[in-house]
Formats: sequence, structure tokens, C-alpha cells
Amino acid sequence: MLNIRRNRMIGEKLPSDRISHVNTNRTRRCIPSTQPPTMRSATKITARSLSSVAAKLPAAGFPPPPQPPSYIDLSDTRRLFASVPTSALLRSLATLSAMASGPLVDLAAAALRSSVPKERRLLRAAVLTAARATVHRHFCAGEQVEDAARTVRAMWTDAGLRSILDYGMEDADDAAACDRNLAGFLRAVDMASSLPPTSTSVCVKMTALAPISLLERASDALRWEQQNPSFRPVAWRSHSFPVLCASSPLHLTPTEPNPLTETEENDLQLAARRLSAICQRCEQADIPLLIDAEYSSVQPAIDYLTYWAALKFNHGDRPTVYGTIQTYLRDSRERMMNAAEGAAAAGVSLGVKLVRGAYLSRETRLAAAMAAPSPLHGSIQETHRCFNDCASFMIERVSRGAAAVVVATHNLQSAQAAALKAQELGIGKEDERVKFAQLMGMANGLSYGLRNAGFQVSKYLPFGPVEQVIPYLLRRAEENRGLLSASAADRQLMRKELSRRLAVAIAGRN
Repeated sequence: MLNIRRNRMIGEKLPSDRISHVNTNRTRRCIPSTQPPTMRSATKITARSLSSVAAKLPAAGFPPPPQPPSYIDLSDTRRLFASVPTSALLRSLATLSAMASGPLVDLAAAALRSSVPKERRLLRAAVLTAARATVHRHFCAGEQVEDAARTVRAMWTDAGLRSILDYGMEDADDAAACDRNLAGFLRAVDMASSLPPTSTSVCVKMTALAPISLLERASDALRWEQQNPSFRPVAWRSHSFPVLCASSPLHLTPTEPNPLTETEENDLQLAARRLSAICQRCEQADIPLLIDAEYSSVQPAIDYLTYWAALKFNHGDRPTVYGTIQTYLRDSRERMMNAAEGAAAAGVSLGVKLVRGAYLSRETRLAAAMAAPSPLHGSIQETHRCFNDCASFMIERVSRGAAAVVVATHNLQSAQAAALKAQELGIGKEDERVKFAQLMGMANGLSYGLRNAGFQVSKYLPFGPVEQVIPYLLRRAEENRGLLSASAADRQLMRKELSRRLAVAIAGRN
């Protein structure tokens, strides 16, 4: 039984060298600097010399100097792309431009989704080779953990950006696949622990650690409990963090589900143990763990397991475990606020990664098939407002302590609003409790602009063989031409910089 308040789970070991999760004075690794190498000189000037001068001014009878507003400047492409070779710019522009072509994307997606019969294996191999050289290279950090390590180091030393490392596995069918995935995630954590401190976080998907059918069954039980408070599915429902709320769409569970069987309860415990093993390894290595949100049919169970882990590991002012809120969902803000209240009542810190969402088409199709209202906001403007409101709420929680937020956005206005909110509340740019993030291969201009403004910025780096990360690549292909895309702005910035470099080259020859 998942009893998160009293006993550790049966069979779980407690290593003697493990850092205690009940130590509220837990300290982070002492290092000379937590800034990437490309940012250190600027940090030295502003954080030491200027702050010491400002501290002396009031004593001399002068008011402290006004703080300049945070400004994310994307106009100077020379400075923006200073760390990017021309060859890389050209390759990125070509890939994003090709993916902006609807017919080409549809053809490529169909080829990647199809199961090619034996006599057409050469065709399948050709499709995978083409994907490896284009979209996989653009959006992923490599196929093996060693490839990912090289990408992280290059991003840290050359571009001054952090990384969120994702072993690109999802949608496991059975316990054996889940155990194999667990081993891969643990290797990713071990690799991340060997990289420069603070350069890397790790991300996991619960559909890689628990069979999808099990997550669907558990989610059904949670949804029915929300509709009928007297319904008590099984004893595993043991903590006080709310998972759903009054505004949550419950059409996916129209009738009372059967209780989980004994086997299913045991499998749910195994899934929790897998997640706990990763959390424990991350805590020991002092590496944040971000748990991705997925599609609505399994999200309640994912949130349940995420909050179970948060109650177990998030003691202190900075969380180890972060959940993810997809703000294109109508109930996202209410669920996030309820989780914040639950965390405060339990005396643990709340870590949240905010995203707009990556399953737009899937959610829309499923709701339509069930003749139910869409669980998504009615317009992109509503999604933007919800994202900004959630970011503002979480940044306010950070200012009051025991919370942290990763503002994962490709939208300049949302990033600007979050940056100004943090400054307004006196949260320094070096504070690790407020970070920004964008996907590898997307919104690079915004990433560099935030970096140049002094903020902590990470790129989300999935890695794994092409066959493993096809679901992720298909979502990127869809998103690149969808309503939530920043690709057009990216392409415009890259064209501007390439034109500038061409003009400089021509002038130099003249």
C-alpha cells in the first residue's frame, strides 16, 4: 500500500550515504560559481562590485540606485547568435522551413508512424536515416547517453545554457519495459551527476515507468472519486494533495470503474518504487527531477504519483521533484492552486514546470469522439492568459518561500512578463527557484535573449535512438506548424542574422 506519511514502501532500500530528505537545512553543493562559463565575468561585476557599492550608499545619505527593468532584447541578432556557427544556423533554418510545409510534414509523419512489412525494410531504414539526419539531429541531443553528455557540455561552455535531460522513452506496455526504462533513466542521472554542477536537470515521463493501461485504470478511479466523493477506490489513495478539481473534465470516466485488482495495486506500488529510485538518485546527486505532463486519459494518475514523490522528497526551500502543468487545459490554474495549498498544508516545497501543452490534437480528437466539450481553452489568447496567470502565481509563491518554477515558454511576451514579475518581487536572476526553459531546436532566439539578460535558461534535450523518440518527434512536427509555435519568429531571426553575416562577408571581400 502506498502509505506516504508513515512507512517507506515494502522492499525499498535506504542507502546509508543517502542525503536525508527531512533535513530542511539541506545545502547545495559548494562551487565557485553556478553561472555558465560564458556568463561569469558579467556576474562578477554586477553581483560583487555593484552590490557592495549600492550597500554603502544609504549609509552615506544617498538612496540606492534604481534597478533597471529586465529587458529581453531580440533585436541585435549579432549578439543573439554570437555562439552559433553559420553552418548550424543554415541547417536549423532549413529544417524549420521544411517542417513549416504542411504536406511535407504529413508525408514524413505518415512514414514514421507506419509499420513497414519485412519486404520493405529498406524503405523503413531510409526513412529513419533521413529522420536521424534532420529532425532527430535538430530536436534531440543524440542517440546514446554519451552523445547527450557531449551536447550538454557544449551547450554549457559554448552557449551558456543549462540542459533538461530527457531519456526519450514513453508509452511502456508492461513491467519488463518499465524496468528497462528505469535503468535508462538512472544512467541519465548518473551521467548528469558527472557534468558541471547546476548545468543539468533530468526529466522523466511516467508512461515509461508504469504501463499505460495501469495509469488509465488509476486515473479512472481518481476521476470517479472526484464525481462521487463517497467513492473510495482502494487504500492506495493515501495523501491529501488534490489531483482534480471542480472544473476538471471528467468525461473520460462516464461510469463507475471496477476497483483495482490486487495485481494492479501491486503494479502501482512497483511504479511508485521506480519513480522513488530515480528521485532518490537525483536527491543524492543534487539534481532536480522534472516529471512531464502527458495526455488527459493518464494525467490524474501521473499527478498522483508526482505529488506522492513531492511529499516524500521536497523538504527544504528548493524542491527535488517538479510536476508539470499544461496551461492549455481549462482546469490547469485551479489544479495548480489546489496543489500549492496542499503542499503548504503538508509543509513541503512545491516545484512546478509550466508549459502550454503538447497534445492539442490528441485531446481535441478524443473529446470530439466522445461528444464531450473540449478540455482545452477556446482560444490561444485564453491559453496565453492562463499561462501568464499561472507563472505570476508561482513566482509570488517563490517570493514567499518553499516553491520553485520553471517557466517553459516559447512566447516572448510571457517570458518578459515572468521576468518583470520576478524582478518586481525582488527575486534575483541568480535565484535557482525561477528558471526559464525552451525545447532544443525551438525558440533559440528567446533562449539566447534570456541568457543575455542574465536569467537562468535551460534547453530541453531528449535523447535516444530514432525509433524510441518517434512520438516526441511527431509532436514537434505538429507543434512547429501549430498555434503554439515560435518557429516563424525563429526563422525570421535566423534569416536576419544570416543576411547580416552575408553582407559582412561581401563587404570584407570588397
